[in-house]
Amino acid sequence: MHRNIFVAALAAVSTGVSAVPSGSRTRDLSFDYNNDKVRGVNLGGWFVLEPWITPSLFSDWSDGNSVVDEYSMTKTLGKDEAFRRLDSHWSSWFQQSDFQDIANAGLNHVRIPIGYWAVAPVDGDPYVQGQLKYLDQAIGWARSAGIKVLLDIHGLPGSQNGFDNSGRRGDISWQGTDPNRDLAKKAVDALAGRYAKEGDVVTAIQPVNEPANWGVDMGYLKSYYYDAWGTVRNYSPDTAIVIHDAFLQPDKNWNGFMNAGSGVNNVAIDTHQYQIFSNGEVSRSLQDHVDYACKTVGPFITDTDKWTIVGEWSAALTDCAQWLNGLGKGARYDGTFYNGQDPQNVYGTCTGKYQGDVNNFSDADKKATRQYVEAQLDAYESHTGWIYWTWKAENAPEWAMDGLIKAGLFPQPLSDRKYPNQCSGSKY
Repeated sequence: MHRNIFVAALAAVSTGVSAVPSGSRTRDLSFDYNNDKVRGVNLGGWFVLEPWITPSLFSDWSDGNSVVDEYSMTKTLGKDEAFRRLDSHWSSWFQQSDFQDIANAGLNHVRIPIGYWAVAPVDGDPYVQGQLKYLDQAIGWARSAGIKVLLDIHGLPGSQNGFDNSGRRGDISWQGTDPNRDLAKKAVDALAGRYAKEGDVVTAIQPVNEPANWGVDMGYLKSYYYDAWGTVRNYSPDTAIVIHDAFLQPDKNWNGFMNAGSGVNNVAIDTHQYQIFSNGEVSRSLQDHVDYACKTVGPFITDTDKWTIVGEWSAALTDCAQWLNGLGKGARYDGTFYNGQDPQNVYGTCTGKYQGDVNNFSDADKKATRQYVEAQLDAYESHTGWIYWTWKAENAPEWAMDGLIKAGLFPQPLSDRKYPNQCSGSKY
């Protein structure tokens, strides 16, 4: 039945008329995305490794010349040793107590990244499997804690962005071959087939994280989003589909696509907001950072025509965290990063800056962190809500929500404000 609905929806796109039967448009999700705010956190570095989140797993290759991501790590180690190390990591990085702590912090969602290789492994890939039993366990923990789960396919075959967070740093070749395209669809089908039935907990599925508009054909990406919607609808009439904005402003570039009038139901758009990955951003003053969140991001989130979630953001005001820009790479903030294009300006020192333990922050950095977090909370709740990146990290305290809460740098309760009305002059 739902495949027929998908075909009708595609026809509706060209005619501008909704062709989905009215009964299929009735929401039956266990979270009301129309009226309740998403307040969540990502469980980063668990099923898709990122060297900056867990540098201890990459300490054997700290020069960054041979191993830079999960693909090269597992290739170097071989299946047996890679599985031994990763199974130990999967079984320990998050525990049931973390889910209860997340709920106690006033959060109602977790976004769990997973790679295609966990659900649709490919012969010849070095990746190892075994993640799903821990993901099953996590969903049970979320259920017990009263938390909803957004499942996010963080890495596609060939990589959709060339970042290490896709599993493989380097070329963007997801769309380069038909097998890669077919494997991506197979991963969506496998993930939805396994988890869409868990609708009391798994309320949303994201078919791809951060596709790069500069390396991905946007027409194909939009077709993939429709395919993913149809695939999930084969298993569930209501599970939300979350599409990423491909680093394009979501109102100007995505309004009119897969909205309520285009014949599909329960679609959200995900935008990621960091202000540290260019020289211009790391040079901003604290007030500039606050103003950007309040006066730029807040308004364009409000102007979207779909549920809109800021699915990644952080308290980071610099890119000083170890290996944040890639294993073996430095930071723009102190001029140690080099990508062959940006001039090596220096905006400050990373020595002792947002590294180690949050309690080692200077008083000025503590104040700035809390103020920046509060501004973003106010701005990102202007529409559907937000999901922070990430709950914990080994050596990047400005990114680890758990530690920020314990240090009083992330509001508890979430409505508490030491710096109120920072966005009061904004459009929304």
